[in-house]
Amino acid sequence: MRVVVAGATGVLGIPIVERLLAAGHTVHGITRSTDGVERLTQLGARAMIADILDRDELLHVARGAEADAVLHEATSLKKPPVGHAGMAATNDLRIQGTANLLDLAREVGATRFVTQSIVFGYGYSDHGDQVLTEDSPFGRTDGSPFDPHIAAMASTERQAFQADGVEGIALRYGLLYGDDVDTVVRMLRRRSLPVARNGGRLAFVHHQDAAAATVVALEHARGGEAYNIVDDTPATFRELITGVAEARHAPKPLVVPGWLLKRVAPYGGVVLNDVSMLVSNAKAKRELGWSPRYPSYRDGLRTASAQQT
Repeated sequence: MRVVVAGATGVLGIPIVERLLAAGHTVHGITRSTDGVERLTQLGARAMIADILDRDELLHVARGAEADAVLHEATSLKKPPVGHAGMAATNDLRIQGTANLLDLAREVGATRFVTQSIVFGYGYSDHGDQVLTEDSPFGRTDGSPFDPHIAAMASTERQAFQADGVEGIALRYGLLYGDDVDTVVRMLRRRSLPVARNGGRLAFVHHQDAAAATVVALEHARGGEAYNIVDDTPATFRELITGVAEARHAPKPLVVPGWLLKRVAPYGGVVLNDVSMLVSNAKAKRELGWSPRYPSYRDGLRTASAQQT
């Protein structure tokens, strides 16, 4: 299969490209930089230099190319967002970026489109013991400052599902961890990654598991469907980051009251303190034949620790 990957040089894009190539697919990776071109070339992929928010540039670069599928894995989250403004660029990528990439899909003749979504579309709140499935309400706004982010998640899915001539698939990832452990360790050593004292349970997924699920979904998922891509074991952010610290012999994170974290980080503080959700991956297991190699963050961190030593 010939696949165009947007966000190809991101922390999730790289393992996706690697797995696509290993599976025998031809990959065109979209990047905005010459460094990205070099990285993609090293992997064995072809590079397309374009900003996916610039529709004219994107279509110009794609002119004459042919592909069977487009993957939208582009975000603008080089570091955890603190305030709501930190999500604005990613919201644009989910709204306008999706529209432009669907136009790209038509330009290159692609009939499959997989877009990155996230489980926070179920709501930035405490869901208690309710198990969230793909049939649970998704994309509902409530007049809060989180509405633009939820609307952007809903937009990328809606556009993918409603595109003429394209089978759209949405992958609702949990919070990604694993391949960014070195970055987390650096933040811990700088004492710049505080955690909430009593945060809620969150859905996580290792980057490698997310990449594997993405390739399987590209090849086998039904068009018009969403899939939760999460591991089997909900955990608090404090547990994850403390686990990283222990695995890599780094300082334990600063533990602060939730109210203080929310005051200094209006977006991130709510995610780490107020949000709690139990998310089911049963549909992905049942329909895609996928299951996480790392059922919990503990399994993923053991592997990261072993690789370090």
